Amino acid sequence: MTILTADILYAQTKEEKEILTEGSTLYKTEMASWYGTDIFLDKYANKQSNAGGYFSYLSGNKSVCVFFSRGDSPKIIGTFTFDSTYNVNTAVIDGQERELTEQESDLWTIRRAALSEYQKDTLFKSYQGMNPNFIPLNDDKGKRVYILTGPQQQGVVVFGNDYLITFNKKNKLQEKKRLHKNIISIEYGKQDGKLVLTTMHTHLPETGDLILATDICTLMLYEKYAGWAQHNVLSAKNVSIWDCRKNKLTVITKEAWDRINEHQNQKNKK
Repeated sequence: MTILTADILYAQTKEEKEILTEGSTLYKTEMASWYGTDIFLDKYANKQSNAGGYFSYLSGNKSVCVFFSRGDSPKIIGTFTFDSTYNVNTAVIDGQERELTEQESDLWTIRRAALSEYQKDTLFKSYQGMNPNFIPLNDDKGKRVYILTGPQQQGVVVFGNDYLITFNKKNKLQEKKRLHKNIISIEYGKQDGKLVLTTMHTHLPETGDLILATDICTLMLYEKYAGWAQHNVLSAKNVSIWDCRKNKLTVITKEAWDRINEHQNQKNKK
């Protein structure tokens, strides 16, 4: 069901604003990683055998993707800086080898630690046809690494099988937890000749009563490809309504959602 959120009087809570900010940060870093990878593969074929991986971070109003070399003392072998358009034609490209900055060194360290945990701890699940994406962050909220699951095939959006690993100021692991308690794959495109505009997934009680930052990141990454207008996240207490065209979040109670749904059904019967 599509809800016209413009008709709902709504003020976001502090927690909802924080989720939005975190989701936007994840989105910006992932966009830089997507397009930075495209540039690296296109322009630096001679460096690919020496590449140990990549990560991205925010610098002011720019998003920066860096590729690092293999080994325990890596060098940066490619730097790609994007503005908010993520246009590869206007990106600043630097293929010069250099030392990691202090910020980059911290991000590399916690990313490496997260990868090690992922490989040895049965908390982390892997699925055929899926790839884990490691997103290290370091800001006033602390040092942390998100692990998102991305599909290898087109036409699918994946929610869930996501994790958060937090670190202290000395890059020592503090906590690791699974965010969604399940994995949800939603195919997009036409069904019965019609484009599906509204989709949804459900949060188990253990996942919480609000949309997650990883959900927002995933939606912002894929919503234009999917052609969605709205995505709803249902929990026991709340329904989080994400406007895919305006990137706007509205949260209403499950009780209010049920009333609106019932009213809509009665209108449709007339």
